[in-house]
Amino acid sequence: QVQLVESGGGLVQPGGSLRLSCAGSGFTFSSAAMSWYRQAPGEERELVANITRLGSRTNYADSVLGRFTISRDNAKNTVFLQMNSLKSEDTAVYYCNTVRGVNYWGQGTQVTVSS
Repeated sequence: QVQLVESGGGLVQPGGSLRLSCAGSGFTFSSAAMSWYRQAPGEERELVANITRLGSRTNYADSVLGRFTISRDNAKNTVFLQMNSLKSEDTAVYYCNTVRGVNYWGQGTQVTVSS
């Protein structure tokens, strides 16, 4: 079965950085486009970034463009989200996602940006 496990969240001060990881299993990772979403309290889940199966193309939400970078290591079945210049409005639970006929989600990792 498809499993996605996120890690790397935590508490960081404004302007700081975090690197999220998502390990995938139960499917052919190198054949799957991967995405990061986030959901803040009281808000809908929103797309943050996605990456094609070989990593040749990426796409970002306007709110994170220039600050976040999505990448992947298909040898390790892992997708990353490097987050720099973090702002308080980046505070959310971050989810890894892939679509294999249906949407699959990880359990989420909390990112809190606060002084």
